[in-house]
Amino acid sequence: MKIVKQDKKEGIVTLVPETLDDLWHLSHIVEVGDSISSKTTRRIQDNTGDKLRSDRGVKKTFTLRIDVENITFHIFTGKLRFTGVITKGPEDLIPLGSHHTVEVKLNTPITIKKERWANWALKRLNQAIEASKKLAAIIVLLEDDTATLGLMRQFGIEYYGPIKGAVSGKRIVDKNRSKAIAQFYEKVIESVNKFNDIQNIVVAGPGFVKNDFYDYIKNKHKDLAAKAVIESTGSGGRVGIHEVLKKGTVEKLTVENRVASEMVAINHLLEEIGKNSSKVAYGEKETVKAINLGAVKQLLILDSAVANNDMGNLMDMVENMNGEVMVISSQHEGGEQLKGLGSMAAILRYEIAVSYTHLTLPTIR
Repeated sequence: MKIVKQDKKEGIVTLVPETLDDLWHLSHIVEVGDSISSKTTRRIQDNTGDKLRSDRGVKKTFTLRIDVENITFHIFTGKLRFTGVITKGPEDLIPLGSHHTVEVKLNTPITIKKERWANWALKRLNQAIEASKKLAAIIVLLEDDTATLGLMRQFGIEYYGPIKGAVSGKRIVDKNRSKAIAQFYEKVIESVNKFNDIQNIVVAGPGFVKNDFYDYIKNKHKDLAAKAVIESTGSGGRVGIHEVLKKGTVEKLTVENRVASEMVAINHLLEEIGKNSSKVAYGEKETVKAINLGAVKQLLILDSAVANNDMGNLMDMVENMNGEVMVISSQHEGGEQLKGLGSMAAILRYEIAVSYTHLTLPTIR
């Protein structure tokens, strides 16, 4: 992500999103009530007399501004849309006050105007800029002649595959088996090399294939081997990838990996709750109480809850009292567990009186 223009006095930032991660960050930086301006396309009724064109209208591209009322980010399609009331645009083409949806495009500037830029929003913007175009890690999960890739992106895990090989059965004597294995490995490597700026590679799986693959890249692809570590799992596919995450393997490899660090934070929270610790608070009521008492050492808040305008002030309060704020993605298991706790929780500096009557604790796995 690139910042093109910034006017702190007016609360305006113009930036250019460059990656899918940037769109994910923007879906949480922009809040309901903010104004956004960008190029958009809208079908305009044609009055030239051409009946067909008049019925369908013509698509026109122009810049307009809307006051945001709704934000949607679809992880599988990578589409970010802001819907709201049009407050500025070509009045000969669109009526002010009508509703419109702006789909944010990669490499297209967007201007965000806020009444107040909260510290957490600025921090997240800077994180997006620093992490731009970086893929923190790839988990290569191998089982027999099948490989699944887990791409560690900032919004969560993006799966790629499965990648299939044509390797014969283990007990079948086949003089071409070694050649088939090498072809399968090269197919996996070709898939890995499609992604630029990989920081780390975790080669994992339930059997010995992962070891053979690691030995292969040590001999044939030393640049990849230099970034790789081996991890054992009990399962293949996506389940095996989740095992790697739970072990904290990726988190040990790179502190930049937000997803892995979020999983560690959630697991720590659940462990403290499981021990009936008095230095935790969860659910909005009890967490807000802890914030107001200045007791919060670390605040965990679900990204979907951040859109609430009051949350920015609460997050700033925690940071102003030297607490840590961690926004947890709702796109992984840790986020689902936090949602079950009321979307907010905190590790406390000291004990406070709390009461819980309305929440069912998530299972600690």
